[in-house]
Amino acid sequence: MNQLNAIGIDVGGSSIKCGVVNAHGEILYSTNISLTNVKTHGAVIGHMTEAINACAKRYDDSILGVGVGFPGIIENNVVIAGGINLPGFRNVELGNILKLVTRKNIIIDNDANLMGLGELTYGAAKDCSDAVFITVGTGIGGAVLIDSKLYGGFKNRGTELGHIIINHKGKACACGARGCLEAYASITAMVNHYQSICKDTPENVDAKYIVSRYMLRESDAMEVMESHFDYMATGIVSFINLFNPQRIIIGGGISESGSFYIREIEKRVLALAVPTGPGSAQIVAAGLGNKAGLLGCAANVFQKYGAIENMKQKMVV
Repeated sequence: MNQLNAIGIDVGGSSIKCGVVNAHGEILYSTNISLTNVKTHGAVIGHMTEAINACAKRYDDSILGVGVGFPGIIENNVVIAGGINLPGFRNVELGNILKLVTRKNIIIDNDANLMGLGELTYGAAKDCSDAVFITVGTGIGGAVLIDSKLYGGFKNRGTELGHIIINHKGKACACGARGCLEAYASITAMVNHYQSICKDTPENVDAKYIVSRYMLRESDAMEVMESHFDYMATGIVSFINLFNPQRIIIGGGISESGSFYIREIEKRVLALAVPTGPGSAQIVAAGLGNKAGLLGCAANVFQKYGAIENMKQKMVV
């Protein structure tokens, strides 16, 4: 029997990553399509179709299906509300549209959920059944994996990890609520904090710059990073108490800053956790980098059609 493959499409605000992946998590082919200057949801769908066809042309006979990671609320392959950087995606039957024009099986989920599934299947939690994935960027997203499957709550509208409340009536969050973890621990929050206390900030301050100043023991950067570590630990303790995962995985570029990053958060989690709380939960950096979304999209296809389970059974035999 020929090797089975899946097409993964990771849709971001500025580009589409697309590739063909086998059940072992090997990327056989990939392409990147820019969404710069795209003005309509129809144009985005056109680019997605173009990417699927480019992949299918090379591996058509072996494709089980197409997994799509899309920012926003996804229910039964329908984009209920899309990411703020993608125009017009509200109640769009994206799955049906793509299936009609590509004649492929389509399965869609939230992009952060699929980054978590990628780490569970091929990355930092591949030996776990229960894990929590947190991605730290402009905002904070994440995924909860229970018994080796994504958990999204009723109608797939839960597990908004960045929007747990850590400060009642606290800072305003982009979601419209106040006091969310995202408002305190995201890269946006870090940059805003740094700019508010540092008199001579360069124009393009980002997390990399703040971390570099922290490593040089600059007082303002140290204050910002200490605050970030504290808020991250506060959120993570809540996730541990709720889900008791085997592993907490932290993704996003800042998680690659160095071993100190995870170590500082872990130290605070241990100090905050209730005595019977954390159990054996480990806190680790994500292992797949910017490939997590693409691999998670493919893993969703393999999981739906049983390819990963079949592969594991063959390996055991």
